[in-house]
Amino acid sequence: MKKNENEILVYYDRENSQAKKVLAYARSMSLHVHEVEYHKTKFTPTMWRQLLVRLDMKPKHLLNKAHPYYQLNVAGRDFSEEDWLNVLIRNPDLIKAPIVVKGTKVILANNPQDVLGM
Repeated sequence: MKKNENEILVYYDRENSQAKKVLAYARSMSLHVHEVEYHKTKFTPTMWRQLLVRLDMKPKHLLNKAHPYYQLNVAGRDFSEEDWLNVLIRNPDLIKAPIVVKGTKVILANNPQDVLGM
């Protein structure tokens, strides 16, 4: 199966207010937008590692440090990389912004308009 060069994957939490804006921008750029909701998809550590390598980020950099759960249960703790991956897997609502993939480009869309630069 041939991949469409305009295909865009958006990994997101539907409760995230930025997600709707990111999806709107993605849909304005391509007819081939695939939505992957964190809560509906079983993410593995390997999947997260691959995304993190492409983002050039550590797992903890994806997390919203202002989130109440983060403040109560994660802040100030020193985790191994594997533990950080488990935090992502078990608490996808802590991820601060949607992740967008288009071709070889991957971004953490902190600003929904970032999608337009892909």
